[in-house]
Amino acid sequence: MHLNKISLFNYKNFSEASFDFDIKINCFVGKNGIGKTNVLDAIYHLAYGKSYFNPLAVQNIKHGEEFFVIDAELEKNERTEQIVCSLKKGQKKVLKRNGKPYDKFSDHIGFIPLVIISPADRDLIVEGSETRRKFMDSVISQLDSTYLHELINYQKVITQRNALLKYFALNHVFDNDTLSIYNEQLQGYGKSIFEKRKDFLEQFIPIFNRHHQAITGSEEKVQLVYESHLFEKDLLTLLQENINKDRALHYTTVGTHKDDLSFEIDSHPIKKFGSQGQQKSFLIALKLAQFEFLKKQSGVKPILLFDDIFDKLDETRVAKIIEMVNSETFGQLFISDTHPERTEAIVKSTHQTYKIFNL
Repeated sequence: MHLNKISLFNYKNFSEASFDFDIKINCFVGKNGIGKTNVLDAIYHLAYGKSYFNPLAVQNIKHGEEFFVIDAELEKNERTEQIVCSLKKGQKKVLKRNGKPYDKFSDHIGFIPLVIISPADRDLIVEGSETRRKFMDSVISQLDSTYLHELINYQKVITQRNALLKYFALNHVFDNDTLSIYNEQLQGYGKSIFEKRKDFLEQFIPIFNRHHQAITGSEEKVQLVYESHLFEKDLLTLLQENINKDRALHYTTVGTHKDDLSFEIDSHPIKKFGSQGQQKSFLIALKLAQFEFLKKQSGVKPILLFDDIFDKLDETRVAKIIEMVNSETFGQLFISDTHPERTEAIVKSTHQTYKIFNL
C-alpha cells in the first residue's frame, strides 16, 4: 500500500498545494514554520479522519478561509483508491472513499494503516492517562472495528450515566433502577474492552521490549504495565460499590475509561526517573512496535511518518532506522526535516528510491 499523490486546499498554511509521491521515501525539507509537518498531518488526517496535532477540526482551516479539502490517491491491494476529507465552517466534516461519503468515520479507521513518530509523542509520557488510553485504542481500533464501536458505545453510556448522576444531585432524587440499566450496559461493553486491551498488550509488550533492546543495546529494564480497576473486580460490582462516591462527585469514578498504561524504567515511572535520552528511546520503541504489530496483524506495511525526528536522534538511533529501511521492514516513508543536506545524506545511505520536496 502506498500514497500516489495528495492535494491540499486551504489546509493549515497551504492555500493550494499538490505532491506526487515516491513509492518508498518522501522528504519535506525547509525552515521551521513553512508547513513540513502540516503535509504529514494531512496524511495522518486521511487515515484517522482527524489531525494528530490539533483536535479542533475548524482550526485546521487556513486562516481567513471557509473550508479545507484534502484529496489523495493511493494504491491498496492492486486497486487505486481516492480518499477525500473536507470541512466547511458550521458543517460536519465529510470523509469520502471513491466519491461515496462514509456514514460513520469509524467505518474508515484501519483502511489506511499508519504510524507517526513525532516530538509531540512526548505527551504520552507527560500527559494524563487519557493520552495513553488513546494510544492503545488507536492501535486496536485499526484492526478491530467491533472494538471501536464498543468504545464509542461505552463512552455514550458513561455520558448518559454522568448526566443522570448530575440530575439526581440537582433535583435531590435517586432512582437505582434507572441507574442499573446503565450499569448493565457498561458491564457488557467494559468487560469486552478490558479483555481486548489485555490481549493486545500480551502480544504487544514482547515486540516493544525487542525494539527497545535493539535501539538502546542496553540492559536497562523497561516496562509497559496495564492498570485497570477490572483486574480487581468485575465492572458491575465496582459500579455498585462506588455509587456513593459517584453520587457525591456527579460522575462515574470507576471503569475502563479510567484505565492507564504505566511507562516504567527499572520499575519506576519513566516520567520522573528516565533521562531525556531514555524517554526518547522508550517512545521510538513504542512506535516501532506499533508499526510491527499493525503490519503483522493486517498483512499490510503501514505508512510511516517521521516528523522532525532526526533533530532528536543520535547517530546510533538514526543508523538503526536506516538498517530497518534497508531490510524492507518499512513500506512508504514520509520524513520532515529542517536540514536538507542531512536528510539527503540519510536517505542516500538507504539505497532506496526517494523524492525531496523543498518547501
